Amino acid sequence: MGAADLVPQGWERAVSFGGLDRVASALHTFRGEPPMSVGLLAVVDDILSAAMKASAKAAGVVIDDAAVTPQYVQGLTPARELPVVGKIALGSLANKFLIIIPAALLLTAFAPWVLPYLLILGGAYLCFEGAEKVLEWFGVQHGHADEGARDEKKLVLGAVRTDLILSTEIMLISLASLEKGLDIWATLAILAVIALLMTGVVYGAVALLVKIDDIGLKMAKNPVQRVRHTGTRIVRSMPAVFRFISILGTVAMLWVGGHLVLVNLGEVGLHFTTDMLHAIEGALEPLGGFVVWVVETIVSAIAGLALGLVVVGIVLGIARLFGKTPSFHEGEESPADVHV
Repeated sequence: MGAADLVPQGWERAVSFGGLDRVASALHTFRGEPPMSVGLLAVVDDILSAAMKASAKAAGVVIDDAAVTPQYVQGLTPARELPVVGKIALGSLANKFLIIIPAALLLTAFAPWVLPYLLILGGAYLCFEGAEKVLEWFGVQHGHADEGARDEKKLVLGAVRTDLILSTEIMLISLASLEKGLDIWATLAILAVIALLMTGVVYGAVALLVKIDDIGLKMAKNPVQRVRHTGTRIVRSMPAVFRFISILGTVAMLWVGGHLVLVNLGEVGLHFTTDMLHAIEGALEPLGGFVVWVVETIVSAIAGLALGLVVVGIVLGIARLFGKTPSFHEGEESPADVHV
């Protein structure tokens, strides 16, 4: 029995929590084990690496989330834009930590077979939203009208509801991308990091987008000619920027939604969709990974648009049976009318 074995195991924890990490690390070194700080850093690094890898799969939905949200603050006074974005961001965190992550962990523990079906439903919803926006580009409007003065509370509630759908997609895609065999605490830690990271990225980008025109206006009043010209260019370019973001978000919806449906139909036994994707990959593999990705993305977007149009038709048909006209853009501005 060595001297280190005479030390009670709980003592190390007490020493560490007391701030004497050097003593605990020295004891681990004496035993031939890596220092606690090294082990802790390794765990943190593993969590961050897993979170980044898993969240990368949800990039399309993140783009869509960042593209959709600025439309909710269009028409508000500049002084209320950032407070409203902050309220939506807090609602997004509540969605993730109070609803989505607990539900995802429960499903993983007790009903993991449900996950592909949820991803199919979520993918179909994204296809529906994307197809409806494409129809609006061609002048097809469904129950959307100019609301005049905008109700801030209604805007926030509408944005948070939309965020619930998109955040659910982000977290479910991330959860499905995690390595198998992780315990519940590691899964919880990774999902928490993803939730914080994605919320920060999305709403940080949204805050920048909604205020960049104000920054441009201030620069346009600067006495320095070069700064003044740069500010003027920023202000003039913002309508085009918002239109591009709206288009990019719509394409991302169709691409991600279509891909989710195609892949997860294979997971539930309908293998013809995954066989098609594998056939495309096999045929184009000699041309390189980038070409394979581009073609698969186009195929997924086309499939997403086709499915979305079908869902839009079903929704409109059901609504007409009950004599109602559905409003697909509660609280937000139509993509066709994006302006600054």
